[in-house]
Amino acid sequence: MVKKLLYKILNYKIPVFIEKTVLGIDIGASAIKVVQLRSNKGKVVLENYGELALGPYVGEGVGQAVTLSTEKISEALVDVLKEAKITSEKTAIAIPLGSSLLSFITLPTRDPTQLARMIPIEARKYIPVPISEVALDWWVLPNPGGIIKKSNKKDKDKKKEPDQSEVVIAAIHNETIDKYKQIQAMTGLTVDTFEIEIFSSIRSVVGRDMKPIIILDIGAGSSKLAMVEYGIVKSYHSINMGSQDITSSISKAFSIDMVSAEKLKREFGLDGEVEGHTIKDIAELPLGHIFSEAKNAIATFNERQSKPISKIILVGGGALLGGLQEFAQKEFEINVVLGDPFSKVETPAFLDNLLKRVGPEFAVALGVSLKALQE
Repeated sequence: MVKKLLYKILNYKIPVFIEKTVLGIDIGASAIKVVQLRSNKGKVVLENYGELALGPYVGEGVGQAVTLSTEKISEALVDVLKEAKITSEKTAIAIPLGSSLLSFITLPTRDPTQLARMIPIEARKYIPVPISEVALDWWVLPNPGGIIKKSNKKDKDKKKEPDQSEVVIAAIHNETIDKYKQIQAMTGLTVDTFEIEIFSSIRSVVGRDMKPIIILDIGAGSSKLAMVEYGIVKSYHSINMGSQDITSSISKAFSIDMVSAEKLKREFGLDGEVEGHTIKDIAELPLGHIFSEAKNAIATFNERQSKPISKIILVGGGALLGGLQEFAQKEFEINVVLGDPFSKVETPAFLDNLLKRVGPEFAVALGVSLKALQE
C-alpha cells in the first residue's frame, strides 16, 4: 500500500529529524536522478547527488525519452549509485504521474470513519480499472477558508445542502508497484517510501506562498502542470510534449541526427543562432503547444478560484533550456522562476551556483528524499 501522502508543506520548516541518511530516486523518461540527504542535529545536509542518461542503455542519445526493461533500469540505477558514491540503502522512490491517477471530488462532510467507507465506493466512478488492481489512497484537503458551504441564499425556505469537503483520491496500479519492487530486489536497496512525483516537487520548491501558484514540470517526453494553493495540489494537467520535441524540431530543421540536435539545444539555448535561424524560432511549435495547453489549464483554474495564479515555477530537465525562463515570462505575463530545491538543504558554499543551475532537474529526487527523512 502506498503510504499516506501528507500535506505539511505550507510554511515549510525543516523538522528535527532523527539522525539518518536517505536516498531519493527519480526515474524519468530520459534520465535517473538521485539525491542522498543526511539529517544532522536538526539540519538536512546534501551528501551526494547524481544523474545518468538512459538513452545510451538502448542505443539512443542523451536526452532521449526511452522505454527500458526493469533489468535495464536496475542496471542504470546501480551505475548512477556507484558514480555518485551513494552509500545509503534506505530509499524513497518517486512514482511518475503517468503511472498514477489523481481525482479531485467533493463529498458531504462526515466523520473520518464514514468517509473511509464512502471513498472506496466513490473511487470506482473515477478509476477506470477494478479497485483490486490499484493501491488506493485518499485524504481530505484542508480548507483555509473553512468548510465549503453550498446553500441557496435566495430562498431561505429551501433546505440547505450539506457541508462539503474536497477529497483527493490517488491510485497507483499494482503493476507499477511490483515493477519498483523488482528494481528494489535487483539493486539491493531498501525502499520504504513511494510518492507520486508531483508531491515531491511541491515539497522541494514551494516556499511560503499563500497565493495560488503553478508548477510546470517539463520532462523529456511530456510535461506536467500542477495548480497549488497553500502548498496543496488543487488540480493538475498532463501535456503530451516535452523537451525531446524541441530536439526533434531542431533535428528536422537542420537535417541532423537527434544527438547533434540535442547538443545544439544544450549549447546555444533559445537565444542561439545557427545558419541564420534562431533556436527560438525552431522551438516555437513544440513550446507553443506546451504553453498553449498550460494557458488553457490556468484559465480554467482562474475561473474556479477567487485568486488568480501569482507565479509559475519551472522544474524538470526541460527547464534548464537557456532562455526558457525569459521566454515563458513573456508568454504567460506572470512571474516565472526556476525551481531551487537545493535551497531547502545545507549544501557546500562552493556548489551554490552549480546547484542553482541544475536544481530544477532534481526537484523530484530531492523532494522525495525529504519525505523519507520525515518517515
